[in-house]
Amino acid sequence: MTALAPTLIEPSLQPNITLVLVTVGLVATGTALALDRSLVRVLLGMVLIGNGIAVLYLVISGRAGRAPFVGEDPAAISDPLPQAMVLTAIVISLATIGFLLALSYRLWQISGTDDVPDDAEDARIQRLALEDQTSSTYDPSEESTTTSDELAADDGSPRAP
Repeated sequence: MTALAPTLIEPSLQPNITLVLVTVGLVATGTALALDRSLVRVLLGMVLIGNGIAVLYLVISGRAGRAPFVGEDPAAISDPLPQAMVLTAIVISLATIGFLLALSYRLWQISGTDDVPDDAEDARIQRLALEDQTSSTYDPSEESTTTSDELAADDGSPRAP
């Protein structure tokens, strides 16, 4: 290690508590919105989560410094890696938002609402499970490949039909 390396590493990072609280608020609110059935709320949740992640990178990037140009004092420049990570987070959130916009617009064209409907097959399987019946596609003669059946067979207990 050279003599410059210890000056590049900050011994203790003192984050700005306001930015930490803003990050927690954005991500928590975005998560709550993303769990809703309305695609517009999911879209807004993704926007808030993306902005929260960008602020998080701002928090963890450390103190502000000069632009990283050649010939500058290495101790006085900012680390360019968090800036690149913020740009990457912005691009990823923009792509996700674009996909959700297209998805919600198409759903609105088809159904006239932005609420995600229940899947008919899932509702049928839930009803059969409540009635303790098997699906019409279930074939008891087929060998199961699930891990629970394999583990049950390894400890000597008989396999389910």
